[in-house]
Amino acid sequence: MLKKPETLFVLGYMLLPLFALLSAIVGLTMILGGNKIVGIIVLVVVTQVFTFGAFFALRKRKAALLQEHDALQGPDAGL
Repeated sequence: MLKKPETLFVLGYMLLPLFALLSAIVGLTMILGGNKIVGIIVLVVVTQVFTFGAFFALRKRKAALLQEHDALQGPDAGL
C-alpha cells in the first residue's frame, strides 16, 4: 500500500504536513498555557516526526514514479 504513488502523494503533501501543523499549534498552545516541558517535547519531537515523515513519503513517491516510468519504457526503448 505504501508503494503506490497516489498514497504517498496524499501522505507527503496533505496528511503529514497537516499533522505537523496541528502538532505545532498544540505544542505552542501548551507552552503558552503553562505546560512548558510537555509543550516543548510536542513541538520539537512530534512536529519533527511528521515533517520528516512527509519528506520520506515524497522521496519514496519520487522513487516509485521513476521505477514505474522505467518499467514502462522497457529494456529496448532506446533502440
